[in-house]
Amino acid sequence: MSMLEEDLLKLADSDIEWKKYENQSALVTGATGMVGSLLVRTLVYRNRRHGSNIKVIGLIRNEEKARKLYGTLYGTGEITFVTGDVNEKTDIPFEVDYIFHTVSVTASKMMVEHPVMTIETSYTGTKNMLDLAARKKVKGMVYVSSMEVYGKPDPELQYVHEGDLGYIDLTNVRSSYSEGKRICECLCTAYASEYNVPVRSARLAQTFGAGILENDNRVYAQFARSAIQKEDIVLHTDGTSEGNYCYTRDVVKALLILGYAGRAGEAYNIVNEKSHMQIREMAEMVTEQIAGGEIKVVYDIPESAKVYGYAPPVKMHLSADKMRELGWEAEVDMKEAYLRMMHDMTE
Repeated sequence: MSMLEEDLLKLADSDIEWKKYENQSALVTGATGMVGSLLVRTLVYRNRRHGSNIKVIGLIRNEEKARKLYGTLYGTGEITFVTGDVNEKTDIPFEVDYIFHTVSVTASKMMVEHPVMTIETSYTGTKNMLDLAARKKVKGMVYVSSMEVYGKPDPELQYVHEGDLGYIDLTNVRSSYSEGKRICECLCTAYASEYNVPVRSARLAQTFGAGILENDNRVYAQFARSAIQKEDIVLHTDGTSEGNYCYTRDVVKALLILGYAGRAGEAYNIVNEKSHMQIREMAEMVTEQIAGGEIKVVYDIPESAKVYGYAPPVKMHLSADKMRELGWEAEVDMKEAYLRMMHDMTE
């Protein structure tokens, strides 16, 4: 059994309130992205194992990409794929009870090279989904946001809670992503207030594990490939920026809980508080504990790190208190997350 299948089975058998989803329909946007595809697969596995009769609707832009990603699952009829663009008004010709809006620009380089598209995708796509949620009178909606909404919070804070937003430099084009996420969260709050849309924002820490996509080039994927190929890890910064992380299975479980629980219009951090460390500390962990000391960390810092589109360095330790109040707790630590991800990458 693959690591991914093991995770999907655990999610399908997990102790969330599955009765909320039985005989309901769930729309997942960005169904060919990492988080979106894992949500879709989890709902399918739940149906297979427990006959929950959830109508799983996946919104995709590229049918060929979806066929490749889902393989034999694509043609089974267990997923209803709808081809469309969230940036255009898309009417789903079915009843929709739950919406998980996962679409976003995720590549740092794209945020720098195409900041206008980054903002437009965030705002227009989210507004269209909120309008759809209002029309369909959904029972729950989750907007997948990001820890980047915090910008640079107060470095003296021991833990950063949902109200501790910091400074974002609006003259930095890389802020197109973080500021785009902020306005979308504000939009969610507005729709909850004015139109009674039961939407909650999920502020994801960096999410990785079994199920990451082949083209994922974020830092955790780069480190994992270096360990697999027994190549030195190359850092293009001093690595002092602090990272907050969460394993894929834990994130999907949290999103499913937020579909029916939590306060409308509010945001929730999804993070493993124990998986918090500087980038260089993570690199050293991989070289020593994962690769057994066969590789090392090398620093190659350019004059301007802007060329890579990295987020500004930050000191921040996210709190998971609000999600804990809903009965959620992260289970997979950093080392196990890497081992499971690398196993999945080489299967």
